[in-house]
Amino acid sequence: MSRLLLTTGVLLLCAAGGAHAHETTGLAGGFASGFMHPILGWDHVAAMVAVGLWGAFLGKPAIWLLPVVFPLVMALGGVLGVAGVPLPAVETGIAASAVVLGAMILFAAKAPLWVAAVIVGAFAIFHGHAHGTELPAAVSPLTYSLGFVLSTGLLHVAGIAFGLLAHWPAGRLAVRMAGGLIAGAGVGFLSGAW
Repeated sequence: MSRLLLTTGVLLLCAAGGAHAHETTGLAGGFASGFMHPILGWDHVAAMVAVGLWGAFLGKPAIWLLPVVFPLVMALGGVLGVAGVPLPAVETGIAASAVVLGAMILFAAKAPLWVAAVIVGAFAIFHGHAHGTELPAAVSPLTYSLGFVLSTGLLHVAGIAFGLLAHWPAGRLAVRMAGGLIAGAGVGFLSGAW
């Protein structure tokens, strides 16, 4: 896994260029900018927390597999974004990820592990592409990528922590309600209300 992350980082570094979305500079600025990008976008927060929630709801091995699949595939989407490879309807894909993942939790969908991984991975491409296209020109692509992957992981952990409540009946209801809120937020993102 560390080789894959290193390879992804090198590819991001080699494919540098892109949008002028931020004004931060240097390695620390790149890391901080990348770290804050997912956290400051409610659509990203909703989907990334939902990945952890759904993983916890599904139990082992999904509890760790889904939060590993998402950032790995997201990094690939980031490479595509940095390289300027067009991906249609990125914002719609991000909003739809909140709707679908939230609905999976709300309706207690017990998808087979491979299906859950494909769903999570498909949506991760959109999130990664958005991160990659918004890479600030003045920062290091590697540190920017490390920042957004780390904050994504922390959002997954937050979802897992809350999702562990599903071990108790009242907690299971709370987790499903959280899924409903995430799906509702996704509808708001899709409609442009948020």
